[in-house]
Amino acid sequence: MLNDEICKLRDKLNKSIEDGEEYSVVYQLSIELDELIAKYYKNNENKKSKKKKGEEKILE
Repeated sequence: MLNDEICKLRDKLNKSIEDGEEYSVVYQLSIELDELIAKYYKNNENKKSKKKKGEEKILE
């Protein structure tokens, strides 16, 4: 699930920072995490839109 992927990558990013990894490694992990978070919000927004459309049909 996307939530689990985000948590794992966040932990990996935090560990890389704590371990003093090179900037390029930390930066790449940060970019990957940002992309997953954006995907998560996009998926949630799509679910809300579908749900809202379903509610509108019920009201009609």
